[in-house]
Amino acid sequence: MEGDFTFLNEIETYCQEHSDPESALLHEIAKYTWTTQAYPHMISSYLQGRLLSFISRIHKPGCILEIGPFTGYSTLCLAEGLQPEGVLVTIEKNLELEGKLNEFFSKSAYSKQIKLLMGDALQIIPRLQLSPDIIFIDADKEEYPQYLEICLPMMKQGSLLIADNVLWGEKVVHDTSKLDKETKGIIQFNEEMAKKTELSRLMLPLRDGITLAIKK
Repeated sequence: MEGDFTFLNEIETYCQEHSDPESALLHEIAKYTWTTQAYPHMISSYLQGRLLSFISRIHKPGCILEIGPFTGYSTLCLAEGLQPEGVLVTIEKNLELEGKLNEFFSKSAYSKQIKLLMGDALQIIPRLQLSPDIIFIDADKEEYPQYLEICLPMMKQGSLLIADNVLWGEKVVHDTSKLDKETKGIIQFNEEMAKKTELSRLMLPLRDGITLAIKK
């Protein structure tokens, strides 16, 4: 196992060296997160961030909805593809992150396009008048099924839904007799996604798993 892990690290490093670099601000956010946060692994990885940026730049969204920005790394990656008049609405539950999120967003070229809302996404989203081109879910895992049900009606043909952590430390394929609420939420989300005939979907084993789904 140790040899496999080393090999994967080498492969990931090789991929990073042959991909676009992250911006100085993204590097600052990553450094801040890994040196100050209790759970820094919650941040999107370098390759995940480049994937989000790549998808956004291809899709050229006018509206993005993000549930769970954490320290804002994924937010700014997604913003790289926004149309000039586009908007990115991001919802964060942890009030302690508000100040730092505003600080990082204010430093970015997309500061006027990002709208940060603090609170429970399940309560906030129904009040929003949005038709997102991209929805990114990376918040409370036990609430993933509810996020899906509340976001699906907002999607139009061609809208893209992206969900992070869909493998949840590989717990989704281990013994399921004793599951924590987060794992149950992820498994239920994955099963519900598989039933949605209106979505075309792809699950990738990138880092902790990521699902891409397009509204047909």
